[in-house]
Amino acid sequence: MILPIGPIHPGLKEPLRLKLETEGEKVVKAEIDYGYVHRGIEKIMEGKTWQKGIFLAERVCGICSYEHTQTFAETIEKISDVDVPLRAHFLRVLTNELDRIQSHLLANSTFFKTLDHETLFMQSLDLREPIMDSIELLTGNRVNMGWNVVGGVKMDADDSHFKPILKNLDIVEERLQRYTELFAEGPLIALRSKNVGKMTKEEAIRGRAVGPIGRASGIKHDLRNDHHVYKDYFDFNVIWRKEGDNYARTMNRLDEIPECISLIRQAIENMPKGEVRIKADIKSGYAEWRNEAPRGEVAYMAETNGNLIKHISIRTPSIMNIDSCAKYMLKDVPTVTDAIATYASADPCIACAERVSIVDEKGNSTVKNFYEVV
Repeated sequence: MILPIGPIHPGLKEPLRLKLETEGEKVVKAEIDYGYVHRGIEKIMEGKTWQKGIFLAERVCGICSYEHTQTFAETIEKISDVDVPLRAHFLRVLTNELDRIQSHLLANSTFFKTLDHETLFMQSLDLREPIMDSIELLTGNRVNMGWNVVGGVKMDADDSHFKPILKNLDIVEERLQRYTELFAEGPLIALRSKNVGKMTKEEAIRGRAVGPIGRASGIKHDLRNDHHVYKDYFDFNVIWRKEGDNYARTMNRLDEIPECISLIRQAIENMPKGEVRIKADIKSGYAEWRNEAPRGEVAYMAETNGNLIKHISIRTPSIMNIDSCAKYMLKDVPTVTDAIATYASADPCIACAERVSIVDEKGNSTVKNFYEVV
């Protein structure tokens, strides 16, 4: 039978329609329908200045909002040959890794909720709060930070910011170890997550899965390795696993958090002196830039006409990860309940997956994802 879930459903945090083909309780096939929250942000950006463009970029995705502004800024900086001060780069790394920690904790808490493990659900959200406090202390906001600008970051930071952040990291590090052990060794969680929602490395490559989703299936790839600042000034390990199931995806995010903490400490300990922002003269041209957001690769392709955005295309990680979930993870899931948990393990974001609004010759609006448009 065909079992529809959504677009409004208690197990879905955003509107989406899952169509599950089942044999009894077993899910044998799944399809996903988009189109409930599309906003056409790329089209809205056209003709805007970079100041308005970066404001809109921050609203593509609530949880990955920071990385969208950094990628937007670095794309324009590439077009205009802007040499960003090194101190600004270090502050970007610091903020980026704080954002990655809170995103991973939120993603895992959602997964724990689908398993009805209320303890880990609440503990993960509670552990996220010191990180959100650190982000607010540094940038002035908890979610849409308004921190990046073309040419650097808006404000400087000093020990009055760094010392409380380091103190909060100590709290998170201590408690994270206990929660990771609780998840890794819990028999109920193992029963509900190990060998459930499996995706092989070959399937992850075919589905173009990125971020922790791809790395949990054996793809040892992290775009931070390719970023000149991370590559030249920081030491970190790419976290990856081979199992490719719900357990591996959740553990991969948990294991990445200590690496994020290490990067933040390195940024603070080795923070260079100097300016945090320079004036940028925006040129006409085209550039592409990619960064590692918490969910995976974010790519911006922008063309400018002087200070105005002529055209922009954004590729977010969710579209690849959700499609991989439908094609491979949800196939042969033992129960419908496990299907919801498997979907949550992919850390989906519908708002960032639905952006491009195409108007046909009759004026009718249709929704298409990045791959259908390009």
